[in-house]
Amino acid sequence: MICPSPGGASVDAGEAPVDGNPQEDGNPRETVRPRPSRLTTVIELPATARSVPLVRRLARAVTRTRQLSEAAEEALTAVVTELATNAVLHSGSPQITVMFEADDASLTVVVRDRGRWRARPAPRCEGADMDAAFGRGLALVDAYCVDMSVRPSPQGTLVRAVIAL
Repeated sequence: MICPSPGGASVDAGEAPVDGNPQEDGNPRETVRPRPSRLTTVIELPATARSVPLVRRLARAVTRTRQLSEAAEEALTAVVTELATNAVLHSGSPQITVMFEADDASLTVVVRDRGRWRARPAPRCEGADMDAAFGRGLALVDAYCVDMSVRPSPQGTLVRAVIAL
């Protein structure tokens, strides 16, 4: 089993001593650390359509690194795709920041932009309008999540979505 060490190098847990005492040759021993219970990944990208597939691929990498189910991968990729697309299309921000946080119980994705919050004068579509081309994104995100919040401010918008594992 390969475990990350504090310095970033990999250590074979089958061979590495775990006591941290010097070896017989006087060199310090590498200490094996368990897999972190929380994994955080942050990326800042231009707020362009080309960034959306990049965050989708990063979401897949996060779920695969944590060896999560296909259902978790599907949920995370759908959620981050919608949130990143909204930030790109509606914020007017030059950049978006996407953070993934995975622990043993949940996946959290946060998308932040530096755009200006613009209040919509009226809903885009009334209720569940099956003929409308747009307007279902946040409802879709909400369906995948156990918690979701949108925090607009003069400095931009922060959307946080939590998916239970």
